This record gives sequence, C-alpha cells and structure tokens, in this order.
Amino acid sequence: MAENEYDLNPVANGADTAPQIGLIAQYVKDLSFENPNAPGIYQAQIQPQFDVQMNVGATPVAEDVHEVAMKVEVRAIGENDVTAFAVELLYAGLFGVRNVPDDQLHPFLYAEAPRLLFPFARRIIAEVVRDGNFPPMLLDPIDFGAMYLQQVQQANGLATSEPAGQA
Repeated sequence: MAENEYDLNPVANGADTAPQIGLIAQYVKDLSFENPNAPGIYQAQIQPQFDVQMNVGATPVAEDVHEVAMKVEVRAIGENDVTAFAVELLYAGLFGVRNVPDDQLHPFLYAEAPRLLFPFARRIIAEVVRDGNFPPMLLDPIDFGAMYLQQVQQANGLATSEPAGQA
C-alpha cells in the first residue's frame, strides 16, 4: 500500500453499528413521606433504627429505550417500635440503548444504570426527611455491581447468605 493510500473497509454508507447508551430523562414516579407520630415523635430522645430496602427493575418502553426504576423504602423505628418516619421513593430514568449485545444490556440495566440514578434518589430522600424536621437521612453508597452479581448467583442456584436487593 502506498504511503498516502487509506485502507477503507467496506461498510454500508451511514451504518451506525457502534454501541451507544444515553440517559434521556430521570424523574420521580412516586414519593411518599409519612410522619405518623408527629408532633410527639419530636420529644423522643432515642436514636431510631433504620430499615432500608432497595429494589431495581427495568422495562422496555420503546425500541431502544428502557426505563430503569429504583424503589427505595426507608423506615425509622424508635422506642417501643414507634415509627418516626417512613419514606418511599420510586425514582426512574429513561435510557436510550442501541447496538448493545443482550449479554451486556442486562448488566447495564441492573448495575450501571442504578449507579447513575442513585445519587439523585439519595438527595431526594435526604431532603424529604429533612423537610419532615428530622436530620437528613444520607443513604450509604451501594455497590450495584456486587448486588447484581449476587442476584445472578442466586438465579443460577448459587445462593449466598444475604438476600439480594437489600441495602
């Protein structure tokens, strides 16, 4: 091949075959804050125990578009099993996904996409709890990759000691 010649592989003109992923939108689908024992709960001097549950789901909504929804439930239980507050958030994002093989799509939708959405859901929960006159509830970071692998192992019959989807 000459010095100035280009090696052009024949590809269909304008063919778009490279994998592409993009966040189209993110939004609150449902948000609930309950403060069932106000105003008496503000007199309590006991540090509440927190129960945090997290679930992730993905649904195709159009060709090459998937909705990933993260449900986060937080319950603060005080003395004598009295509920200080309860928050339930369903936070979702629309992801455009094109030319991504199926074996890579599932891990993206259940591990990487929730990782991208989590900081926003965490902020919403902190602010809602603060607006309920409690100290902001800052959720610990979650390793969605490890959570995904745990779920895959359980699905393949290699159950681990901790339930998947728990944070």
